[in-house]
Amino acid sequence: MITKVAVLQEMYLDRPYTTSKPLKIEEVVLDAPGFNEVLVKIKAAGLCHSDLSVINGNRPRPLPMALGHEAAGEVIELGEGVKNLNVGDHVVFAFLPSCGHCSYCQTGRAALCEPGAEANGNGTLLGGHQRIHKNKKYIYHHLGVSGFAEHAVASVDSLVKIDSDIPFDIAALFGCAVLTGVGAVVNTAQLKFGDSILIVGLGGVGLSAVLGAKAAGASKIIVADLNPEKRKVALTLGANHSIDSSKEGALEELMKLTNGGVDVSVEFAGAITALEFAFLATKRGGTTVTAALPHPDARLQLSPVMLVGQEKTLKGSYLGSCVPSRDIPAYIELYKSGRLDVDKLISHTLHLNDINEGFERLAAGDALRQIIIFD
Repeated sequence: MITKVAVLQEMYLDRPYTTSKPLKIEEVVLDAPGFNEVLVKIKAAGLCHSDLSVINGNRPRPLPMALGHEAAGEVIELGEGVKNLNVGDHVVFAFLPSCGHCSYCQTGRAALCEPGAEANGNGTLLGGHQRIHKNKKYIYHHLGVSGFAEHAVASVDSLVKIDSDIPFDIAALFGCAVLTGVGAVVNTAQLKFGDSILIVGLGGVGLSAVLGAKAAGASKIIVADLNPEKRKVALTLGANHSIDSSKEGALEELMKLTNGGVDVSVEFAGAITALEFAFLATKRGGTTVTAALPHPDARLQLSPVMLVGQEKTLKGSYLGSCVPSRDIPAYIELYKSGRLDVDKLISHTLHLNDINEGFERLAAGDALRQIIIFD
């Protein structure tokens, strides 16, 4: 079939993106779904820093690539062998497919699925195929999703069925922002009821972490970001205190607020200085988690003496350490019960043709979560 897709042909283009227009809206040929694949009509897709990291080169990927990894839609065609989905089902995409058979999937660590990671790195679907092409040349898939498109072919292992009463713009958020932010707090950091927490970096993922910390029963939620408007938003979502971590004396301020540091720090800013702040703000015996993806050449320096002598833990978190088929429905139930106000994360809605304007807003720090709506 013929469909429209936002394709990245070249990284490192200069800002503003409203002028350089790194993403081109192109008509492409989308192959029919193959074995264990389905065709999805995309209804909503979110703009995330992980997409921006491909555009600006911080997260190099093979090109040309059809971007977009946070999306929701409706199944409209089934490939051979599909058993657990039907035409008409509403689905959320997970940006790492879970094969269900590797040692990590079998032990409940779907975020480390080896075939899924290999497929994502190669720019293919889980089965190793590419389904998007133009002028007889194939276009790479972004994280098995390629959601900035009217339609997408995806492996069933990249999809989670959801209730049909969830609005698609809300549903899309659960594929990355909520999955990563809430998951980093409750799965990776394993925040306990009554713990104090610092959340550094207040984009869609960081603000989702605020919601997750509140729902999980954190006693004190402290947020840090350079943007005062984002700090204000975090306070409306349940944070108790906000800090400009670039300000002189910011760490000392936090230590006074917490009597020596927080139990848990989570960092989503993607800057080494932010991760350093989070680590230093963590108390003796506490846990620091990072779910951000700075440039691959970035390096963190820390004192092994502090790590050992204070028995601190530093952990990475990918996909929020989630099992998407388990956690996406669970987090949606929390939303439906009023305990995850994820609708407050959406600052802008836009159309596919406005995508470069959206990424310029994101790069400038002038947006929370922006959602492309497909009519």
